[in-house]
Amino acid sequence: MPVQAHAAEFRSPGTGENAAVGVLLSHGFTGSPVSMRPFGEHLAAEGYGVAVPRLPGHGTTWQEMNTTGWPDWYAVLDKELDRLRKEHDQVFLVGLSMGGCLVLRLAEQHGVDISGLVLINPSVRTDDKRLAVLPVLSRLVPSFPGITNDIKKQGADEYGYDRMPLRALLSLSKLWKLTRADLAEVTQPVLLFRSTVDHVVEPSSGRTVLSSISSRDVTQTLLEDSYHVATLDNDAPRIFADTSAFIRRLSENGHPGGSSDA
Repeated sequence: MPVQAHAAEFRSPGTGENAAVGVLLSHGFTGSPVSMRPFGEHLAAEGYGVAVPRLPGHGTTWQEMNTTGWPDWYAVLDKELDRLRKEHDQVFLVGLSMGGCLVLRLAEQHGVDISGLVLINPSVRTDDKRLAVLPVLSRLVPSFPGITNDIKKQGADEYGYDRMPLRALLSLSKLWKLTRADLAEVTQPVLLFRSTVDHVVEPSSGRTVLSSISSRDVTQTLLEDSYHVATLDNDAPRIFADTSAFIRRLSENGHPGGSSDA
């Protein structure tokens, strides 16, 4: 399946002193690396090793995405994490929306191998009652109208699908449940950004993460000038700068990934 031009992956090996640190960034559901590329380029410019992979079924067609599920998406990130761990002394994870859920799952599974998490409007649940009929509905209807470009900044485009693939959404709901059940296993330092106006992910997701993780080094930042895809929105410069400071603080201190004593 041909990959759309905007969905190209981005990687940088790192340069200088900061090359000892690798950062894995994950895009969200029905999105593509384009939503994380400026973020990855910012970190690469600071010398960090960076990986922004494309998750299976994304950046092609929504029909193809309906043939994939969360184990496929997770496997790509897990493989990328393994590579970064071999090439760098420390690894940080960054996730937008569903990407936030996926990196939380990585943190639950890999513990001290991860030095910190940056979450941007992470999704781990929904308050939409229609999800209860999704197992039946997904067998009858392939897709619903998509939710894309929830961006306040004029002219920004995440190039997401215009249809919501329901079988893939059902798989995402299973990932949510699995990840929520193990959130107490997350002990790494966490920097969480949440848009005060988000038309895609409800505030309950962020609250669930913050109330369930075991991390003691936790910072929540509210974004007043961005919608859901905040990495392409008006608050993106703040997200990038705060993330750099977060990584710098933890890497300069030699902070072990599994402890959260700050």
